Amino acid sequence: MLTSATVAYIHYLGFMLSFGALVLERRLIRQDLSVKEATLLVGTDLVYGMAALAVLVTGILRVKYFGQGADFYLQNPVFITKVGLYLTLGGLSLYPTFTIIRWVFPLREGKAPEVSETTVGRIKTALNLELAGMVVLPLLAALMARGIGLSA
Repeated sequence: MLTSATVAYIHYLGFMLSFGALVLERRLIRQDLSVKEATLLVGTDLVYGMAALAVLVTGILRVKYFGQGADFYLQNPVFITKVGLYLTLGGLSLYPTFTIIRWVFPLREGKAPEVSETTVGRIKTALNLELAGMVVLPLLAALMARGIGLSA
């Protein structure tokens, strides 16, 4: 029971850290970044990635070992929708993450990255979509936990 509770806790904590990191990234992103702000964005995106990975790994553990079993979840369209949305959000995060990773090179030289208005707009759009999707994930989890989507 303690292991199951710990895995659930890490799952929830990872989700909260992911959401918080996305909010901070959205708040910080702009064209005229200082070295300090760009460094903070790199670190924040790293936290986001690690937290999202924790959500994925603990989610798999919960389905496979600490929940009702894979057969139970895989027959629920709400679960499939939830997983599909999560993977979509992961895909959306690739553009901001790869862009932010490239900032490490100028930052190592003590220079702020040059960020175009177009790049900032694309990152903001991706982050806005990710945040909107993150708001839907707990709703799908709540529906799923109450058996919605399962056939009678």
